[in-house]
Amino acid sequence: MKRLATGAVVCAEGYVFELERRGYLQAGAFVPTVLVEHPEVVEQLHMDFVHAGSDVTQALTYYVHREKLRVIGREKDLEAMNHIALKIAKKVARKTQTLFAGDICNTNIYDPNDSKALKQVARIFEEQVGWAVDAGVDYIVAETFSWGQEALMALDAIKKHSKVPAVVTFSIHRELVTREGWTAAETCRRLEAAGADVVGLNCHRGPRTILPLLKEIRAAVKCDVAGLPVPYRTTEEQPSFMSLTDPCCGDRRAFPVGLDPFVVTRQEIFDFGREAYAMGIKYLGVCCGAGPQHIRALAESLGRRPEGSKYSVDMSKHAFFGTDQKIKTVQTEYQSRL
Repeated sequence: MKRLATGAVVCAEGYVFELERRGYLQAGAFVPTVLVEHPEVVEQLHMDFVHAGSDVTQALTYYVHREKLRVIGREKDLEAMNHIALKIAKKVARKTQTLFAGDICNTNIYDPNDSKALKQVARIFEEQVGWAVDAGVDYIVAETFSWGQEALMALDAIKKHSKVPAVVTFSIHRELVTREGWTAAETCRRLEAAGADVVGLNCHRGPRTILPLLKEIRAAVKCDVAGLPVPYRTTEEQPSFMSLTDPCCGDRRAFPVGLDPFVVTRQEIFDFGREAYAMGIKYLGVCCGAGPQHIRALAESLGRRPEGSKYSVDMSKHAFFGTDQKIKTVQTEYQSRL
């Protein structure tokens, strides 16, 4: 909260997509069993994001909850996997002097008309918050909810079982409302009233289709606002990355592993960061699909030069497009024929 009072906080998310790209996690269930199989890969990914400019090391406990592990037959590994994720994140956070964040998320079993399901949701949140508190997190992120009421339940668990700040973000899919019919602004007002320190949106929508909603949210609440889009070119017709279809492949749904043609450029993330910060969105990040290059572009949009900026693009010494006097004219004169 002190950092937000003086400027922006950059938070890298989207670990499961990046780990899937690297060949250590299976798309579909998206449960990060990599925590057990290759913990060193998770640690290196945290380091890569910090190197790129993330102010936060967020524990990879997204989808490491009781319901998701039950689906893949690994419920017995629940507590161990949470502890591993928190231990790795804490190690990197303390080493790099970044914020150490816990994480809880959508349970996929929330049903407002099923009392048994609601009890299970509450249990999932309570136990994950408890493990995060025991690990000594600086704050807890509750993210990617489709139901506003589930987001409120997550916030309630953080408030009841911890004394750390809560960042609560949810997702707006194709429709402009949550699954119970609340607008993004209304949902954020409810979360703020319930005690959230930061409210906003994450995942599903790309920079182009998330910004209008962030503008509405910023006007509706007094607390700090978060904006963490996916790095994909979503449109008004297909506003979420799950709704994108690829015309080159018979308009087949692109999610989850056919999204490559829709990835935004670093410049687009840079532009998003500048525009979002200018409208007062100070908790900024990139969600599913984010790579270190996106986080670096976001950090640079705020005028920062993280360690990774040492390697930001500089075409002055390129063989064909370079402007340096050392570049041979025989090469630069060939530009127009490339």
